[in-house]
Amino acid sequence: MGAVSYSNSLMLVKRIEHVQLAMPPGGEAAARSFYSGLLGIPEAQKPSRLATRGGCWFERGSLRIHLGVETDFRPARKAHPALLVEDLPALIAFLDAAGHPCREDEPIEGYHRVYVDDPFGNRIELMEAVQDAVSYHTRRFDAAG
Repeated sequence: MGAVSYSNSLMLVKRIEHVQLAMPPGGEAAARSFYSGLLGIPEAQKPSRLATRGGCWFERGSLRIHLGVETDFRPARKAHPALLVEDLPALIAFLDAAGHPCREDEPIEGYHRVYVDDPFGNRIELMEAVQDAVSYHTRRFDAAG
């Protein structure tokens, strides 16, 4: 096949519509507990023709994480979605208390970030922009003041 060239004025890929992660059969309750219960992403109803496959979808606005069942499941330990969050320190404490310890990695300029595993061992990155963190903590201090 020959190479295809596109005009710079043409946008082909606009955004990620959703991220699909895998889980083992029967993991729906654990997925609901983690993604909806701990991360606060509401469960969305799957289309009926897809619901028979198992799994669950979690969506809020443009944030969409779908979990599909794989009979030969292996967790994604390197590949991962990165989620922007508010008040990362509070979320870390909440997840740690719920039995999902967070771990730090190499810093990335402009962000505070950690990794956490979902109940199936899939790696999830949680990130907060430094300016959001400063802004949040300043507002929190002023409100307590």
